[in-house]
Amino acid sequence: MLKEFREFVMRGNVLDLAVAVIIGGAFGKIVTSFTNDVLMPPIGLLLGKVDFSNLFLTLSGGVYPTLAEAKKAGAVTINYGVFANTVLDFLIIAFAIFLIIKQVNRFKREEPAPAPPGPTPTEQLLAEIRDLLAKK
Repeated sequence: MLKEFREFVMRGNVLDLAVAVIIGGAFGKIVTSFTNDVLMPPIGLLLGKVDFSNLFLTLSGGVYPTLAEAKKAGAVTINYGVFANTVLDFLIIAFAIFLIIKQVNRFKREEPAPAPPGPTPTEQLLAEIRDLLAKK
């Protein structure tokens, strides 16, 4: 059983998947930082100095200037600004993966079309009969 498990883990697909998950997690952190720290501040400035991470609705009835204060007070909130950041993260990651897959497919070698199969023995026999009849 241990030998089978070792063979399973050492197969190329499993190792490739493990590497992809690790790199994907790191890439996700980079994109999240890009969205929160580089992309959203200028967008917020253009929209009137809006901090998307502080856009929320309080369901428990209090008024809080920031999301951190609302959470500290134990208020129930709908954090639609954080959700917007997360959706933007997803779109950036999805677009990056699309570009990568597009490039991989572009560089993938196209396999030549298989040669058409030769005539079957029955077709060969019929061709010989046709040729003999044509000679008469």
